[in-house]
Amino acid sequence: MAVIALQSASSALNALNTQLDVLANNLANINTTGFKASRTNFQDLLYIERQQPGVENASNDQKPTGLYVGLGVKVSGTQQSFDQGAPETTGGGLDLMIDGMGFFKVTVESETAEGGVAYTRAGNFTLNSDGEIVLANSDGRRLEPSITIPDDAEGVTIATDGRVFVRIPGDADPQEIGQIELATFVNPAGLQQIGSNLWGKTAASGPPIEGNPTEDNRGSLLQGMLERSNVDPTRELIGLMTTQRAFEMNSQSIKAADETLRAIGQLRR
Repeated sequence: MAVIALQSASSALNALNTQLDVLANNLANINTTGFKASRTNFQDLLYIERQQPGVENASNDQKPTGLYVGLGVKVSGTQQSFDQGAPETTGGGLDLMIDGMGFFKVTVESETAEGGVAYTRAGNFTLNSDGEIVLANSDGRRLEPSITIPDDAEGVTIATDGRVFVRIPGDADPQEIGQIELATFVNPAGLQQIGSNLWGKTAASGPPIEGNPTEDNRGSLLQGMLERSNVDPTRELIGLMTTQRAFEMNSQSIKAADETLRAIGQLRR
């Protein structure tokens, strides 16, 4: 019956609507520092088995194929791409880019992320009123472990391995005041997206593997640079067009099924 066609096409419209939301969010964050694009994964639903393959007839011949009617599609999940974004030179003393694998650690509320620690690729840092290095966003999340820049410091230098140096008036040599750490995950795609350029660990991501930059396959830090979003506008626009066309085709399926049911209903007159 055309009822199954209506159900399959309507499930496709619902799934395509989710894909459209994901694509729109990717494009909306094309200029967001450290943003990672997501893609939508689909999977088919259950099937009605009307004939089973391999069944033998009276002549002991096996049926080479079966007869299955599917019930549509659903979104199985969204998957983030952690490919590195293009570098952007800013010249800012507290702007940092991770060249390679790893995440910065920042403190958050315990209800926001497990353990009160979240992870980010955004390296646009600044100082708060206490001289601590924090993310330059609306929440001002503190870098973990905390690093405080002295009030009389004349400049900050951050080495590729995460060591933080400051120049103090009267001292000939820079002073090392802290160490920036990075965290890596076995499955970064399993991280929980919590907004504000932050991720939280989950059972799927595995526990964070913490250490210094350049160690154990962790990336190095580049001062005065930021990592741009890894959104590919061409790919996203192509995705928008294919989603729109698929939406139109499934709308035609609903129209055809509706006309079929209307014709069946008129047979009784």
